[in-house]
Amino acid sequence: MPIFNTQFSFPNQSFFYRGKVRDVYGIGDDLLVMVASDRISAFDCVLPEPIPMKGQILSETASFFLQATQHLVPNWLISQPHPNVTIGHKAEAFKVEMVVRGYLAGHAARLYHQGIRTICGVDLPEGLKENDPLPHPIITPTTKAAEGHDEDISKEEIIRQGIVSEEDYAILEKYSLQLFDYCTQYAKTRGLILVDTKYEFGQSKQGEIMVIDEIHTPDSSRYFYLDGYHERQIKGEPQRQLSKEFVRQWLIDHDFMGKDGQTIPEMPQEFIELVTHRYQELYETITGKTFVPAAQENLLLDIEQSILNFLKQKA
Repeated sequence: MPIFNTQFSFPNQSFFYRGKVRDVYGIGDDLLVMVASDRISAFDCVLPEPIPMKGQILSETASFFLQATQHLVPNWLISQPHPNVTIGHKAEAFKVEMVVRGYLAGHAARLYHQGIRTICGVDLPEGLKENDPLPHPIITPTTKAAEGHDEDISKEEIIRQGIVSEEDYAILEKYSLQLFDYCTQYAKTRGLILVDTKYEFGQSKQGEIMVIDEIHTPDSSRYFYLDGYHERQIKGEPQRQLSKEFVRQWLIDHDFMGKDGQTIPEMPQEFIELVTHRYQELYETITGKTFVPAAQENLLLDIEQSILNFLKQKA
């Protein structure tokens, strides 16, 4: 059965927070337990139907990249005791998301099509087509909204408003570009192009800035297939991609973009199965591993027990 919500209670639990996709449990002052549900969000709205296996795929993809990049940038990961669970260091989250773009796609392409040439304070050249490479990777930050829509914001405004200090922002910028460069090179070895992605950062009680949440998953990133990319651009054809963009496009085609007064369309079962398949395809393509679904019969019980066992060993 897909996981839509969890409602656990753990020893020394200090808080609970339900995000768009993850259920987050605070343990004491220094641990976070994230349970990846099968919820799916688009246009900052949680869709009513869960996607089977999605939570496990996100969790395992994120852990794969957190482990692969820990030599480059500090991150919050401590353990993954169950395929749907990540346990890590608690950190005070910066209230911005660092969106790094190497290509004109998605939200940026929609703005560009409207005639906008400056996004988040970054100037874009004339003459670009959708899915063209940018002259160099750019950072287009957004505010991190507790509810509702994240909003585009410039680096200058972030610093002027005191959302992040100039000193800390320089570190976020440096870490974001380092991670993007690493995954760009890695993706090529897997026959993929990393188009854009977002990173979230936090600061520990000791003052260390680290990556939190997920990185380089299909929810946080957009990938194109490298094979045939140039030919499709020349012909003006859509790019083959592995990301959540096809879900957004399905919603757009059904008159939903998260705007006031719009009703979320119901996804048919065949489309839900397609989404699961696409998520699995990305996991296997990007990691080179075969996806092995977790046992489903007592899934919530297994998740809870794995967390309890970790906390017992940690005590």
